Amino acid sequence: MARTDTRGRILEAATDLFGVRGVDAVSLDVIAAEVGVAKQTLLYWFASKDDLVQAVLAQTAAQLGVAIEAAIRASGDDPLDRIEAVVKAVFRPAVRRPALLGLVREASRLSGPAAERLNGALRPLVERGVRYMEGEMDRGLLRRADPRLVAALCYATVTGIATEPEALRAVGWQPTTSELRRLRSELLAFLRAALAPG
Repeated sequence: MARTDTRGRILEAATDLFGVRGVDAVSLDVIAAEVGVAKQTLLYWFASKDDLVQAVLAQTAAQLGVAIEAAIRASGDDPLDRIEAVVKAVFRPAVRRPALLGLVREASRLSGPAAERLNGALRPLVERGVRYMEGEMDRGLLRRADPRLVAALCYATVTGIATEPEALRAVGWQPTTSELRRLRSELLAFLRAALAPG
């Protein structure tokens, strides 16, 4: 097996373990055992747990960027259809791989340089979305609203699923694939109602 395959397997295992158990609860020994390599092999690729966490977050942000770009290219010119495609692209990995929601939760708990690096990776995506919505509002194709608040609402919905499961259970929501899809549909219906030109 190629050496880069080992690095990829470490990242994949760490993503799932961090997402399911939490960063603090998962040691490098646990990840190495999950991958089936010696801890020294893991340390060859990642000098510390912090380096591994950063690599996991960077990979996740990059994959999200690729998914969003693909959704934008595949969508038509209608801004509501494009926004829907982007929302679906963001939800799709969470539906297919629920551990990613846990990873969002863990990322929301980071502080200092780790949080800033993650925010730095996501900021260009958010800024692009805000500029797009502003332009479509100026053209009269979307109802005038604060595009930063719209982006914040979408972000809060996704992160809320990961960070506030007990609050969501209190209103009857369960973290299942069908419930994720239902929540996505509700968010899309809300966005269409809020942004459809009047």
